[in-house]
Amino acid sequence: MTLENTIAKALFEVGAVELKPNDPFTWASGIKSPIYCDNRITMSSPAIRKEIARGLAEAIEKNFPGTEAIAGTATAGIPHAAWVSDVLELPMMYVRSKAKEHGRGNQIEGKIVEGQKVVVIEDLISTGGSSLVAVEALQNEGFEVLGVVSIFTYGLPKAEQAFKEAGISFVSLTNYDALTNAAKEAGTIAESDLPMLSKWHNDLKEGLLK
Repeated sequence: MTLENTIAKALFEVGAVELKPNDPFTWASGIKSPIYCDNRITMSSPAIRKEIARGLAEAIEKNFPGTEAIAGTATAGIPHAAWVSDVLELPMMYVRSKAKEHGRGNQIEGKIVEGQKVVVIEDLISTGGSSLVAVEALQNEGFEVLGVVSIFTYGLPKAEQAFKEAGISFVSLTNYDALTNAAKEAGTIAESDLPMLSKWHNDLKEGLLK
């Protein structure tokens, strides 16, 4: 079993992913979605969060050699960044979506080391916007951002284009197709629902959903 399938199966087992093709969730954007992915649930499962941490650490070692520090996105990326930094025995920090309006006014919490090579940990990538906000904040403080690693991605062309324009590589442990396959194998969804799930994903990728 590939890593993407292993992680997808683990997300289902812990209840981090729900598929409701006939009673869709509503995203903040208003888009109706048959899938809801809440990777925060994995915090409550020591076995699965360790498996995810090992997967993220291996992805960093393979794709971003020379990494000197780990940065988590606030808030969902923070715990995973902490566990990965333990596995790799590297310094860790986290990045807010915007600077604090009190105290030191920090957007980045942790030790600032100009020129340090950093990888950003994100829980989920849809359009890539929040990840690239963190990347820009780190770059503005003098860090060299090697890339972004996430647990899950929807595989949207919009995200791929945004990362390409920013000159940043990204890697995800699992994706939408792996999740639907895991759901099929587990009997969580009916065979007859698969064409609809595939169509929804294609429409999402083509920007047809508003």
